[in-house]
Formats: sequence, structure tokens, C-alpha cells
Amino acid sequence: MSIKQIAKKVFMLEILKGMALTLRMMFTPAVTRQYPEEKRSPMPGFRGLHALVRKEDGTAKCVGCGLCAAVCPSKCISVYTSEGADHTKVVDRYEIEVLRCVYCAFCVEACPFGAVVLTEHYEYSDYGREPLFMTKEKLLSNWDNFMAGTKGEEYFKRFWRPLAEDYAPHEDQAVFRGKRAAVKASSEEKIALSAQRSENAA
Repeated sequence: MSIKQIAKKVFMLEILKGMALTLRMMFTPAVTRQYPEEKRSPMPGFRGLHALVRKEDGTAKCVGCGLCAAVCPSKCISVYTSEGADHTKVVDRYEIEVLRCVYCAFCVEACPFGAVVLTEHYEYSDYGREPLFMTKEKLLSNWDNFMAGTKGEEYFKRFWRPLAEDYAPHEDQAVFRGKRAAVKASSEEKIALSAQRSENAA
């Protein structure tokens, strides 16, 4: 054990440092926010209350694929579907038990259609479980109240990439031409090489 370590133990330097920090902070102004009188705006991309995205025609964007429910670690999402008149899948019920949600946003990431989001709204405490049980109608209403318009578009562009435009090829990108194209190119190179040898021989 070194002399420095012995001095720390004998003179309790770590405790004295902690007490000095406490004493110093006693004379600095408090930074506690007096909520709810002083409300802080949530940071962009904050994971708050859930919502289902509406299409331009007002209908839900969700197609009922169930990937959000499958990937959810807390199993708080339930999707109930039926077959429509034209043999398409219809989402009858979409339910989220908010009290079980861990706000990991896996559901948002897994959705291939961008049909579910986590809004910036965080003031939704209640005295019972029923108000915190989100139905399809409640989730669509959340979209109208907190994410409608350009705010929803910005949400996906800023925080949930990659998007389709991120996969555009660039000039230096290697392109896989496929087996047939490679064989064709190889045969053309061989023909050109044999023709060059014939000219040199002549």
C-alpha cells in the first residue's frame, strides 16, 4: 500500500471532499423546477404517449401485420384483424396497455409502414387503469392532437432512419451485376483478348 493510499484512509480525504461539495452546493441557487407551474418542453424525439398514424384520407395507416406486437418485449400490444369484403386485412382492434410499456420504441422501429409513433406528450397520469388502456380510437385521436401535419413527417425523417432515399447508390458504389452478367462480361473479355493476340501474331 502506497503512502498516498494510507493518507486517504487515515485522513478520510474522500469523505472530506464529499462534505466540501455538499457545503459548496448549499450556497448556490436551486435549480428545481416548480412543476406543474414551470413546464419544460420535451426534447425532439421524446418517447411519450403512443399514437396511430392517419393517412391523408383519414383512415389508419396500420395494415395489421402484427410486427409491433411480435417485437414488443413487454407484450403490451394486441392487434385484432379480420378479412374484408375484397379479401384484404382489416384492423378491427389495436390496443396498447400503457402501464406495461417500457418505451423502447421497438414497435416504431419494426413497423414497415410507419404506422405507430411515440408522441412528445407525457402528461397523462390518472387514478385508474382504464384511461391508460389505449384503443384504436384513442390512438388515432392522439395522432390528431399531438402529431398531425408536418410534425409527424418530421418525426420520421429526423429520428427513424434509414428511409428509402438513404439507399440511393452513389458513383463509387460497387454494383453486383449477377452471375449471368459476370459470365457475359468474362466471355467478352476473352474474345477481345484472343482477337488482340491474333493481331499481334499477324
